[in-house]
Order: sequence, then C-alpha cells, then structure tokens
Amino acid sequence: MDSNVSEPLTPPLIGISTYVETARYGLWDGQAALVPWSYVDALIRAEGCPVLLPPSPLAPTTVLAVLDGLVLTGGPDVGSHLYGAPPHHETGSPQEERDGWEMALCLGALERDLPLLAICRGLQVLNVSLGGSLHQHLPEVLGNDVHRVAPGQMSPNRVVLRAGSAIASVLGTATEGLCHHHQGVDQLGNGVQAVGFADDGTVEAVQVLGKGFALGVQWHPENDPADNRLFVALVEAALHYRQTRLACSGKHPVTEDHR
Repeated sequence: MDSNVSEPLTPPLIGISTYVETARYGLWDGQAALVPWSYVDALIRAEGCPVLLPPSPLAPTTVLAVLDGLVLTGGPDVGSHLYGAPPHHETGSPQEERDGWEMALCLGALERDLPLLAICRGLQVLNVSLGGSLHQHLPEVLGNDVHRVAPGQMSPNRVVLRAGSAIASVLGTATEGLCHHHQGVDQLGNGVQAVGFADDGTVEAVQVLGKGFALGVQWHPENDPADNRLFVALVEAALHYRQTRLACSGKHPVTEDHR
C-alpha cells in the first residue's frame, strides 16, 4: 500500500434511541427494543455506523463515552409532569422509563458537546430537558390538524429556516418536512433557540446555543430518502468530534483495513 495514501476513517458510531414495545417477530410475540428502520437506513446511507440504544440501567455517561454522535427519535408524548403541567386529555400516557433515559442521554450529550440530532419527539425531549415546555395539543392552539392530518400518516409542511442558523447552513432558508405531531414547543428551554417555523408559526427547528452541532427538527427527515442532508451533516460533525477527541487524548484515528 502506498504510504502516501491515507486510509479512510472507520464510520463514526451514532447512537439511536430506541423504545420497548410488544411486537411480533418470527414465531414470537413479546417485548422488543424497537426503532423504525428508516433511522438506521438514513445513517447507513450517510456513512455512519448506527448503534441502537434501548432504555438501560447503565449510566448514560458509560454509553456516551464510546459514541461520536446521537439521534433522539420520534415517538409518543413526553410526560407533561416533566415540565410542570397537568396532562391534557389528548396527551398520551407517559413512558417514564423512556423519558428518563432519553433526557439523561440528551443532557449528557450536550455536556460533552456530542453531535446531536433530535427528531420530532426528540426535539421535544431536548426542549423539556433544558427547562422548556410544550403545547400539549396543537389543534387547540391552531384550530386545525395540519401537523397531523391522520394517525399514522405523514404530511408535508413548508418550513422557513432562519438565515445564518446551523440548520440553514445545511438545508438553506426553506425546506419541506414530513410531519406527524400534535404537540410542539411552547416556552423555549435554556439556550434553545427557535430557528425554523411552519407557516402558522409553529416551531419546527431549534438549535442549542454554544454547541458545535445540537439541532432539533419537528419533522421526520428519516422518512425522506431523497434528502439525507441532515444525517450527512450529523455524520460529518461526528467525524470531527471523534478526531478532536482523539487528538486531545494523543491517540490516532482508527482506519479500516482494506488488505
């Protein structure tokens, strides 16, 4: 091998939060750690290495220490008690184990400045983790169901992104996102900046000030195979994070062996 030709870095390890549900698989019907394949596929296509993270009794620092990036995934409503509100009658039952696990992962990632992409529920977890609150049922606020036209059905919504924001540097100042949510950001958390809005004013994208890559989107980019830019940007940030971390430790990046 030509010593002047550098080998490519191994793909960065990107954690994906998962959840426990009853599922059928093969001959079995029981509890399983699940996440839609679309998240995994989006990261693979962006040349990252997905690592599935089910709720665990392990300290989040143990998990985060080996990761180069983190995705907080979509899912059910965040428990309203976590932002000091009684549950709305349209708010789903809290999944306390998942809420606690993902909030701990989120705060640990921010403390480390680990690249973070928070999607739909993930954005809400991010905002609540930093002291923010949520509108529990957007149709009551907006007077329509435009952000969740029907259960299990994604709908496209136009999003305007703030010029100069981190997400605008990836997507430009406008994009279209596939939405399926009935809750949304109300009061912003500490250091959380709203940088993307639907036409009706609903917050659709946020960033955390002072962090290298900490973005949240209220839509589902993993379900749009034609536009993988956010996952590519996450993987690029994760590679930079790993290289910086290894440089600080005096170690050399691990490369793939193509022999």
